[in-house]
Amino acid sequence: MLDGIMIGLNTAIMPFNLMMVFAGCFVGTFIGMLPGLGPVSAVALMIPITYGLDPSSGIILMAGVYYGAIFGGSTSSILINAPGCSSTVVTAFDGYPLACQGQAGKALALAAWCSFTGGTVGAIILLFAAPALATVSMSFQSSDYFALMVLGLTAVAAFAGKGQVLKSLIMAVLGLMLATVGTDVTSGTTRFTFGSSDLIDGVSFLLLAMATFALTEVIMTVLRGEHVKPQAEIDMSKLGSMRLSREEVKEVAPTVARSSVFGFLIGVLPGAGATIASFMAYGMERNLASVKEKLKFGKGSLRGLAAPETANNAASTGSFVPLLTLGIPGSGTTAIMLGALIAYGIQPGPRLFIDNPDVFWSVIISMYFGNLVLLVLNLPLIPYISRLLVIPNPILIPLILFFSVTGVYLVSFNTFDIHMMVVVTVISIVLKLLAFPMAPMLLGYILGELLENNLSRALMISDGSLSFLWERPLSAGIMVVAILALLSPLVTTLRNRRAAKEPQVAGAEESAA
Repeated sequence: MLDGIMIGLNTAIMPFNLMMVFAGCFVGTFIGMLPGLGPVSAVALMIPITYGLDPSSGIILMAGVYYGAIFGGSTSSILINAPGCSSTVVTAFDGYPLACQGQAGKALALAAWCSFTGGTVGAIILLFAAPALATVSMSFQSSDYFALMVLGLTAVAAFAGKGQVLKSLIMAVLGLMLATVGTDVTSGTTRFTFGSSDLIDGVSFLLLAMATFALTEVIMTVLRGEHVKPQAEIDMSKLGSMRLSREEVKEVAPTVARSSVFGFLIGVLPGAGATIASFMAYGMERNLASVKEKLKFGKGSLRGLAAPETANNAASTGSFVPLLTLGIPGSGTTAIMLGALIAYGIQPGPRLFIDNPDVFWSVIISMYFGNLVLLVLNLPLIPYISRLLVIPNPILIPLILFFSVTGVYLVSFNTFDIHMMVVVTVISIVLKLLAFPMAPMLLGYILGELLENNLSRALMISDGSLSFLWERPLSAGIMVVAILALLSPLVTTLRNRRAAKEPQVAGAEESAA
């Protein structure tokens, strides 16, 4: 192992490879900032460029683009509520409210530091534990994945405001329903496509995210009449503030530590990825917060911003475990990278770090330098990036519309997706006016496909019996945690009601006395 690390270090610190790290991080950050493009598009654009490079340099470049796009995707989420990629959707929940409160600089700085920490912690764990984690990843079976997805759905409570639990559950069910549109992987039959060939592949998550956040926010801004707000009303002095107080650092430090490890472990699981990690980390942090702190989530909570930003970068690092050690892509982005490795004549798998140690270890070690480069690139630019908010709404709104529509179209090159996005936007506006939260729908959609596929496989293995839920200790343990997570809001409500009644009873007894 030490010999392999030294080979990887010597490869990674070669001037040309360091230049590839810098170039990948810069390009990835820039593309990640553009709403709708994301890491898949960024890495795909790099494939023709990497053909003329040796395998180590090519994969280092693509890896830099990958976590650079994740790193940069938070910018548009925070500033204009238009997620740069699916894994930064959750960043908008508290990042955008912070920007609206005149704290765009602070939000961007916190996102940069959290991304750096999550990526660095993930790289350290990856360096020392990759082979062992590959074994853990392989030990997960369909029943375990199903239980994990059920646990993820319990995070619906984290996106529910006071008195909105029922509405959140309805939206989560709507998301699960949307996830069933398209082709059933198990039987190969099409479902709920209404005879349209455009729906065979299902509804695009990017389409849903852009429609329910970017476009809906733009239309709501117009409906509220804020698109004609005089520019003089914007407080220019607050946009570039990047300073975090000592109290704020202490507040988010435990969140960053938990989310780094949690996000990495989720990223290790094939098929999970950064998006699921960000949603689950946000839900976990919301459930761990005090009653007073919970009220801040969705309204500009620093912990609500730190959790997903840390988790998605740690998960993007963790996704290299199944890719490099098992040859299993954990996401669409790593699937493209798998194809690039095979095109180089390199077969990812258990023997990769033996047969091609320069590729295996240099990619891992380059992540240290990559995260440092991303921090150095982004922090000095934050005061200038945050000035995006100063652009007058009559100019900014058309730009958001342009990038949103273009981003969705570039995924499929199908005008049907544009029409679908308009329909979803109209429905989202109506639901938002009725105070239905959008986040649970996206959570249900993300987990829906994995939930259904793993349930089908688990039922086939157990001959249609639900005994798979308790036969494996890991599945049973995860389900117990999920049940406890579901019951905790009910227990808290009952406890609060009891606490509220006790003073009344005591007062009545004193009056009677």
